[in-house]
Amino acid sequence: MMEVVARVRRDYLLSLLSQDKRVDGRALNQFRDIKVERGVIKTANGSAKVQIGNTTVVVGVKLEKGEPFPDLPEHGILVVNAELLPLASPTFEPGPPTEDAIELARVVDRGIRESETIALDKLAITPGEEVWAVFVDIDVLDHDGNLIDACALATTTALWDVKPPEDDAWTLERFPVQKKPVAVTVAKINGKLLVDPSLEEEQVMDARLTITTVEDGSICAMQKGGPFYFTRDEVEKAYMLAKEKSAELRNLLG
Repeated sequence: MMEVVARVRRDYLLSLLSQDKRVDGRALNQFRDIKVERGVIKTANGSAKVQIGNTTVVVGVKLEKGEPFPDLPEHGILVVNAELLPLASPTFEPGPPTEDAIELARVVDRGIRESETIALDKLAITPGEEVWAVFVDIDVLDHDGNLIDACALATTTALWDVKPPEDDAWTLERFPVQKKPVAVTVAKINGKLLVDPSLEEEQVMDARLTITTVEDGSICAMQKGGPFYFTRDEVEKAYMLAKEKSAELRNLLG
């Protein structure tokens, strides 16, 4: 019975999309309501909470001393972790990080790292011996689709919220952030391209393409997911959508 209901629901969703309509009434290029809050974790150096529709994520940033990587002895360290809490979705289970959690962390990490959002070369304390490590912890509280965009937006917000630690080893006037990368995920369903897929839409999508851009619209990271492909023309259309919507999302950062 449940399989029949799911199939009917899928057919209904696909029928609407064939008319450029969505179940929740949005246009194909429209995000759900978005709420961004800074400084939600008082024990963190920086933090943020982002809600896109019912999808809710919290990101905390901590600065700690650590050893540099051997190949970058004068650079600080960036570590991004994502946790899919069981309370966020019945599909999430306790235990070690799943493949989805690892991908989520890597996509967010790549956007921050490749855009050089943090000037890691300014975070050395004693080159080759001690540097500042930036730990970004992502917690998903409620999963209703489009986790990547929500987590990326929360991470950028949290990084720009970072207050320097009260430590004599800290010599900079402020935390060295310099870019505001924003991720926009475009889903492909039966040949239609749409932004901010809900969980219901993700369950029937053929593929997704996440495009992370910085302020001038240039791409700093991309990630394709799903079993099917995007044509060259679809990739170009997805980029134009991402460029347009990222400007809207970036305005929410303040």
